[in-house]
Amino acid sequence: MTIPAWLTTVSFNTDGLIPAIAQDHETGRILMMAWMNAESLQLTAQTQTAVYFSRSRNQLWHKGETSGHTQQVHDIRLDCDADVIVLSVTQIGGIACHTGRESCFYQRLDVSGSEPVWQTVDAILKDPADIYKSDNRDLDSSLHNSTDENNVNSSIRQKDLINSNNQANKDVNTTILTQLDRVLAERKQAAADSSYVASLYAHGLNKILEKVGEEATESIIAAKDFASCNELTDKAQYDAARHELIYEVADVWFHTLVGLAWFDIESDAVLSELGRRFGLSGIDEKAARQP
Repeated sequence: MTIPAWLTTVSFNTDGLIPAIAQDHETGRILMMAWMNAESLQLTAQTQTAVYFSRSRNQLWHKGETSGHTQQVHDIRLDCDADVIVLSVTQIGGIACHTGRESCFYQRLDVSGSEPVWQTVDAILKDPADIYKSDNRDLDSSLHNSTDENNVNSSIRQKDLINSNNQANKDVNTTILTQLDRVLAERKQAAADSSYVASLYAHGLNKILEKVGEEATESIIAAKDFASCNELTDKAQYDAARHELIYEVADVWFHTLVGLAWFDIESDAVLSELGRRFGLSGIDEKAARQP
């Protein structure tokens, strides 16, 4: 896959990551800090919603994918050394922190006494139990590296990662697809040079279908590479190949959604069709199709 020219300017660290600071678009308040890799940064730019990279889970996560407290991105800035990203965002729900507070930076160092002490200065706007339902905390909380989370809430985090809720996962995926549907529809009215998707629309259906085929081929190659890896002999190579396969399949899905959007077909139509097939024999279903 060709790396966009603008991404080559970014100085990712040795782990392929860059710190990203989310700042309220209206007030300028710092809401949170997380990490991005090239993929999450590119997806953030494409969807205009914040997508980060979880170091603990070694995968992408969309901010608010469980809580619904997503971040609409208005502006992306790079510092002078090209090693820090600042996002200007609208925080949906007004809560960025998994503790139910507006900002993750809710502790202030009080130096007025003989010894400095951390004081909690922000109120909890909403009980986390009400946000995440039955201790199903926002998946993005695994990125926060506060002492409280690492020590007090580590058992909760492990429970959430192991015992995932199927309905919550369904809601997460639906929310992401709905956001993509909205963005893809908006890009139809945008200037060709304003975004990657808009440029695809400008080039026409054949170009979109060409990209679907190209990404499908790259997925096949990635799958073959992954199949040749052995986790026991080379764990690093195995993990890299696995990530590459997931990355390429995501590209196939994305460009397929662009193709559907060309015809004003939303992702719900595909989900409904998949839902219809549950409980049916695949052999019988295929035989029942009209020639």
